[in-house]
Amino acid sequence: MKQVTVISGKGGTGKTTLTGAFGYFARGNIVLADCDVDAADLHLILQPEIKETIPFRGSKLAVIDYDTCVMCGECYRHCRFDAITEEIKVVPELCEGCGVCSIVCPVKAVHLEERKTGEAYISETRFGPMAHARLLTAEEASGKLVTLVRNNARMLAEKHGKDLVIIDGPPGTGCPVISAISGVDLVVVVTEPTLSGIHDMERVLDVAEHFRVPALVVINKFDINEKNANAIEKYAGEMGVPVVGKIPYDVSVVRALVERKTVPEHSPASPVAVEMENVWEKVREHLKE
Repeated sequence: MKQVTVISGKGGTGKTTLTGAFGYFARGNIVLADCDVDAADLHLILQPEIKETIPFRGSKLAVIDYDTCVMCGECYRHCRFDAITEEIKVVPELCEGCGVCSIVCPVKAVHLEERKTGEAYISETRFGPMAHARLLTAEEASGKLVTLVRNNARMLAEKHGKDLVIIDGPPGTGCPVISAISGVDLVVVVTEPTLSGIHDMERVLDVAEHFRVPALVVINKFDINEKNANAIEKYAGEMGVPVVGKIPYDVSVVRALVERKTVPEHSPASPVAVEMENVWEKVREHLKE
């Protein structure tokens, strides 16, 4: 079983659009995973039918036993996050689950309980099984939830005898990205010819190199600034990272997304769909190496 993660140093580069196209080209022999748990959107294209919902408990919450509490205020005075009021009430939205309150309480009236911070899903799509998740608003531990999604995707691949897992990774270079690329066979970095796109591509390539994951680069909307696109090709060449695609700007992408379809489903003969298929073939070739 091979695993490919599509990532980008920043949001909005077209990462999910390309992942959806990969799903279309590889349909029937894949498991899809959306690891952008903070702002998942692959489901908008694939419209998965949820088969199983799994509660995710990624953090803890302070709970006060008022039958034991003597209202001494030690928890209030020691909480650095203002999560306990002067009336000795816990504010769940502010509690970080650090446990200081339970340590300083002289009568052991405070304890920590795991709280639900998101949900993971096992679903079915028109291209194959899918693992995805949703982190609740303002919650943390997204890296742990990404790991859960990846574990679910591997389980689905083994259960259904699929040879490939395609992962829609989160943007940026933080903990969720590390969780999404660790141990995969290949990362596809989607960038755009803007200064911020170039800068963030450089950062995410550094992360991939640090974890020794082979990388490929795809330049999306390359023709909106060909000078910057050439700069990306030059940098990638210096890094020894192949540029396997230059996707043009085309309004067919927007039209496809409005209809909740992948680009090759909506406009199979469009320049974008043709180039996406070329990229997919090159990804397949690299996976065979």
